[in-house]
Amino acid sequence: MDFLSLLQNVLAGGVRGGTSILYAGLGETVSERSGVINLGIEGSMLLGALGAYIAAAETGNPWIGALAGAAAGALLALMHGLLVVWRGANQFASGLTMLFLALGLTSLFGAAYVSRTITPFPVVPIPLLSEIPFLGPILFNQDALVYLSYVAVPVVWFVLFRTKFGLLVRTAGERSDALTVNGYDVRRTRILAVTISGFFAGIGGAHLSIAYTNSWFEDMAAGRGFIAVALVIFASWMPLRVLLGAWLFGAALALGPALQARGVPVNQFALAVVPFVLTLVVLAVLGRRTISAAPAELKRVFENGPSTT
Repeated sequence: MDFLSLLQNVLAGGVRGGTSILYAGLGETVSERSGVINLGIEGSMLLGALGAYIAAAETGNPWIGALAGAAAGALLALMHGLLVVWRGANQFASGLTMLFLALGLTSLFGAAYVSRTITPFPVVPIPLLSEIPFLGPILFNQDALVYLSYVAVPVVWFVLFRTKFGLLVRTAGERSDALTVNGYDVRRTRILAVTISGFFAGIGGAHLSIAYTNSWFEDMAAGRGFIAVALVIFASWMPLRVLLGAWLFGAALALGPALQARGVPVNQFALAVVPFVLTLVVLAVLGRRTISAAPAELKRVFENGPSTT
């Protein structure tokens, strides 16, 4: 077995398979920077996946599908934001409720689309760049939503750390009283941040259904949203680290199929739990240290329940 070929395939699969986690992680980073945990990010991915698939199936246009998925994910996150910020609901309970709501809605409305075919996002090699030895096929032989994620990471970083809106979001997560003193609405800032988290998660779900698997089936997010939440924590709420972590978990997901394609006898069920075991191990090793670096308002959520300021 050619080790370099195997490694290349695993890494290429890691980039492609980790893209949905990356989008969800970027969105969760924005939300948690504002002081709100969105455990419903998995639900936004599910609604995004189904919304994208339905729109792509009905219109034949995957770009319309991606927009529909983003809108569906944002709508669910907006509901979460209104509950926890305006009504003071427990952030963890509300997030899980949003997930169960999404599971029910997608099971109900997705049944009719299980066997439907769509026009998905095709893999589009970038001329010249895709021919770079080893790295070319990994990074530049992907679909459009993967390429868009390359842009999304620096954009999210720039918005968070170089714009007024980003300053408002980070201040809402660190010193919400400072926003109030200066005449800004903390609740509005947080709700917007949470809605943005659902928007990105919806795109992540869209990538799952209309670019990665090119199909719809029940509960297709399969825990990727929870991996994204954990990833944001041990990435210390930094977009670039979220990117690297998402690709790492994507590679863990791609390892099994790559080995099976080469005839290596492996237990596919054992390999399927590798990303989740990896998540637990990293959290166990880095958990306390990363939580200590969390935004102050987010620490309050971990320690004492939701902040509703």
